[in-house]
Amino acid sequence: MKITFLIFCTLLFSILGLAQDNARELGMLPEAVFETSGLIFHNNKIITHNDSGNKAQLFELDTISLQITRTVTISNAVNIDWEDIAQDDTYIYIGEIGNNNGSRRDLAVYRILKTDYDRSDSVTADKINFSYPDQTDFTPSPNSDWDAEALFVFNDKLVILTKQWQSNGTKAYRMPKIPGSYVATQIGNYPVNGLVTGASFNPDTRILYFIGYSKFLLPFIVRVDALEPENIFVGTVQKTNLNLGFLQAEGIAYVSENRYMFSSEKFTNSSPMITSESRLFLFTTADKVKEEPLLEGDKQGLLIYKRFGASELEYEIQGKILGRAIFDSNGRRIHYILGKDIGENIVNLGTLNSSIYYLTFYTDKGIVSAPFWMN
Repeated sequence: MKITFLIFCTLLFSILGLAQDNARELGMLPEAVFETSGLIFHNNKIITHNDSGNKAQLFELDTISLQITRTVTISNAVNIDWEDIAQDDTYIYIGEIGNNNGSRRDLAVYRILKTDYDRSDSVTADKINFSYPDQTDFTPSPNSDWDAEALFVFNDKLVILTKQWQSNGTKAYRMPKIPGSYVATQIGNYPVNGLVTGASFNPDTRILYFIGYSKFLLPFIVRVDALEPENIFVGTVQKTNLNLGFLQAEGIAYVSENRYMFSSEKFTNSSPMITSESRLFLFTTADKVKEEPLLEGDKQGLLIYKRFGASELEYEIQGKILGRAIFDSNGRRIHYILGKDIGENIVNLGTLNSSIYYLTFYTDKGIVSAPFWMN
């Protein structure tokens, strides 16, 4: 991406006027996933993948260290241009949907059983093939309107949001979640004035968030409420510019009703000189669980994370906390506090030595625990 010096200076000035938001950086991602393109949160781990031309692999990352703890290979798949990942209660879906030149006739979504994924580092996938009903011209052309990088599950369907390089908007298309070959159905469009790169529909709040960046690499998040099966943009649509500077935002995942993580891909530009490393971010919302949430997606009991450069843990947990403890690697309890004495959802780590520990909560829903590493 080439940006003239004049435009560059103008952008630096305009950043000061962007809307404030509550997104914050959690840290740098490992070099092995510097082309991170999609995110989900499963079994208290971040799952991501690289995009075009990389291996057909999923990477699990620890939420505290952000280090890769496991790599899972999809043995019967090829990563031509993986661009996003989604999930429901039973399956993980990988979007083979990148189509920058607009010439692909082999667009697909890979479907993996979660039970297979959880028990093995090598799995096979079913394939859901699809085409767009309104594409008639497949002549290769760089930066096509038929590119796509966002995939999510809505009700019993898969939904793709296109990345329209020319029109600077997005179209939504739905298809079944079962293997087969389909002509997708268009279900709305939105003039986002940017490039859409990832999406996450929260089944508890029934709210969609999708992420992207402008043609000048300024990131944004869009919130969509009251989605309808025939037009997902019929309700309230609100776009927020992220005050994070130049950033190639890529994947987004819900982790609770009001916690989301998103990733950025490494980006470099020579004139002017810009380097934006691959990173992980977290943002919070004021969304609430609907009275009748969909029975889709993971219902996570506990999320722990650490802000970039912080000396304390933060956490998100479901249920009423009766007590909170820390155990060392030998199973010895070294800290305990009653629920009524807990203030903020913060655990100070200042007195802990380098080791593995277990943060444990006693709640009205039972006992839940998660490990973390002090280095």
